[in-house]
Amino acid sequence: MADNKATSKAQEFKALSKKDQQRKIGDLILNNAMYIIIAIAIIFITVKQPKFISLSSIVNIISLTAAKLPIALGIGGCIVLTGTDISAGRVVGLAACISASLLTTVFKVFPNMTSAMPIPVVLLIVLGVGAAVGFVNGFSVAKFKLHPFIVTLSTQLITYGIILMYLMNGVNNGQTLSGLTDSYRSLITGTLFTIGGVAIPRYVLYAVILTAVMWVIWNKTTFGKNMFAVGSNEEAANVSGVNVARTIILVFMLAGVMYGITGFFDGARIASANANTGLNYECDAIAACVIGGVSFVGGIGRISGIVVGVLLLQIIFAGLNFLSVDPNMLYIIKGLIILVACAIDMRKYLVRK
Repeated sequence: MADNKATSKAQEFKALSKKDQQRKIGDLILNNAMYIIIAIAIIFITVKQPKFISLSSIVNIISLTAAKLPIALGIGGCIVLTGTDISAGRVVGLAACISASLLTTVFKVFPNMTSAMPIPVVLLIVLGVGAAVGFVNGFSVAKFKLHPFIVTLSTQLITYGIILMYLMNGVNNGQTLSGLTDSYRSLITGTLFTIGGVAIPRYVLYAVILTAVMWVIWNKTTFGKNMFAVGSNEEAANVSGVNVARTIILVFMLAGVMYGITGFFDGARIASANANTGLNYECDAIAACVIGGVSFVGGIGRISGIVVGVLLLQIIFAGLNFLSVDPNMLYIIKGLIILVACAIDMRKYLVRK
């Protein structure tokens, strides 16, 4: 079947005039410019630093991808709705701080506690917090018709303020939370299995499960179809009987849940949490989504694309670390990636239009 399609496309290409063929090749290169640039960068890094493709390096990249995947899966739905969510990183930070304060052996935030709370209870708490922030975002966008950027900028600041006040509770005095319980750390960072003596952490499996769940939600449920319908044309979706407001609210709530999971992972993964935990995570997530083909014009995106986007981004960042690039330079590179990816995305949209 695939061979027949490829043959048909090849025949169509040959039937075009030379000028049209050149234009088509040019469009193909421009539309995939980001992938081409990243491929060239990977080859360059590998030549300069052969250890970049060592087993330990590959496992590290996979682990980083798994850690950053949930937040990207959440924010991807917001972008499908032609919006965004810049509060994501701060929600991750709040979830990490809550997890670290309740699953610790040193109770600085709650001095009266004598033992760590059950892990399932803490997980439900952070999921609830993420969903609550998502509800505020979604409700404000759906009911008050506010732009997602303005709404999530507001909740980003509010959430950051909550984090700062939370860390001032008890005798913590704003300090970094650490001393996490072994059971919490083991649940997230414990060894799933080893390859060539290199351990694969358990949260890689959790990321795979979350990806599968999100794929089902996006592709096999009425909610997923409604999300794409609203993203493609909100008015048409409303006329077709889709509850637009409910869909928008649920998309942002689902995103908030994914941020909560990311924070729960990060608390154990980093073995500590502070006011800067989750800082700029939304930038990486947005960049990954756009690289993976989730379009800001709305109604376009695939879970597989988000996975590829996160993976490519982590490959680039890991490679730059191998080259000992100034960490401050990473911010410039992230900004350029987002700018170029959005420009390519808009070009595709204008060409289709």
